[in-house]
Amino acid sequence: MSVQEIQTGDVRVNAAAPSLWSLIGEAVRGSHQDFTMGSLNRAILLLAIPMVLEMGLESLFAVVDVFWVSRLGADAVATVGLTESLLTLVGAVGLGLSLSTTAMVARRIGEKDPTGAAVAGAQAVFIGFGVSFAVGIPCFIYGPDLLRLMGASPQVAGAGSGYARIALGGSGALLFLYLNNAIFRGAGDAAVAMRLLWVANIINLALDPCLIFGLGPCPKLGVTGAALATFTGRSIGVLYQFYRLLRGTERIRILRSQLRANWQVLLRLMRVSLTGIVQFAIAQTSWIGLVRIISVFGSDALAGYTIAIRILIFAMMPSWGLSNAAATLVGQNLGARKPERAQISVWRTGFYNMVFLGTIGVFFLIFATPTVRLFTHDPAVVPLAAAALRLFSYGNIGYAYGMVMMQAFNGAGDTVTPTVVNFLGYWLEIPLAYLLAIRAGMQANGVYISIVIAECAIAGAGVLLFRRGRWKGQKI
Repeated sequence: MSVQEIQTGDVRVNAAAPSLWSLIGEAVRGSHQDFTMGSLNRAILLLAIPMVLEMGLESLFAVVDVFWVSRLGADAVATVGLTESLLTLVGAVGLGLSLSTTAMVARRIGEKDPTGAAVAGAQAVFIGFGVSFAVGIPCFIYGPDLLRLMGASPQVAGAGSGYARIALGGSGALLFLYLNNAIFRGAGDAAVAMRLLWVANIINLALDPCLIFGLGPCPKLGVTGAALATFTGRSIGVLYQFYRLLRGTERIRILRSQLRANWQVLLRLMRVSLTGIVQFAIAQTSWIGLVRIISVFGSDALAGYTIAIRILIFAMMPSWGLSNAAATLVGQNLGARKPERAQISVWRTGFYNMVFLGTIGVFFLIFATPTVRLFTHDPAVVPLAAAALRLFSYGNIGYAYGMVMMQAFNGAGDTVTPTVVNFLGYWLEIPLAYLLAIRAGMQANGVYISIVIAECAIAGAGVLLFRRGRWKGQKI
């Protein structure tokens, strides 16, 4: 046995290795393994498989949703694209809270302190309720105005007002889906998080065509029905999450006695979360700026972008599952005082992610047009969406390493480093997008090229900073 294997806990035994199918079965059922010891490849698989399946279904919903909405025309798709660009701001808050929650819960689990992990989870829930009310109420009131602010035409703003009110006003359900599943992921209960998100999305998938087209006893609500289906599915999923947190799993349970403010933990969680929120807000506000530039070129360009980005999300969600696995492994292994094992887990996960997304990128470069035609046959939209999908695919290797490195920092509780990297990367892409799209006359394609350049720059900076190793001494 090598010294490195002893130090990292990546111990190999002579017994026959379990088959891939048995590992998949164990991962989906919920593994009992301690992720701070034993085979590292096995730990990555047991965490990543349910996270990949979880994100895979989430991305399937995103694609199916735009499939149905695209039947209503380019204006309906533009409504979804503009609203969801605003919804990403709520997503930034949810992701910022989630990454700090995952880091803190994982660190306590690695320290063999399940009570501390439960207390951290309870404080995250308190913060979530405050944010949900603060964001949801004004968004419900001013949803149509926000659409117009994003450059929607009077026709799009009028038809999409109901969609915007429900999607933005009910954004607390989205926030809690992120936040509660972050508690389960940090504890290593990836299979529970997967099943909870499946509940929400399967309900969503079933209700979508019914409420959009008025199937059976359901009213015909058009694009507003898509928002109502999403809100209903997510809300039921959140209620199930709370039930499982209070009932408890093998790794974590929040007791009723712990449902009170612990100001020391709550303030520490808020401190880390604020930087995390800024980190994702930088990315998402930059994305809003890019969508605003695309809107200059009309509804067809917006529809092409929306379809292409949904397809890309479908491909990339499993990669987010791998990245979340890396964050959990980093947090738990730092808690167990095994920084070298944490580091090796990140490099391996990054390599696996590169292979996966690189393969997907080649597929889209070859089959972009047939893939887009699965969602729309509009002759004005198809070439625009296909061009966007091809250009996005050139950055897949960068996306693969970038997301793993950023999540590795977050899993360690170092939210400052990825925030600085995001600021430099994403805010430089806005002037670049403007120059390429408008000044250089490349139109929407100039925006897509700027995104690829920014993502690859972020990945390169992330790799260099991760190699320095300062994240290993992060306290949380």
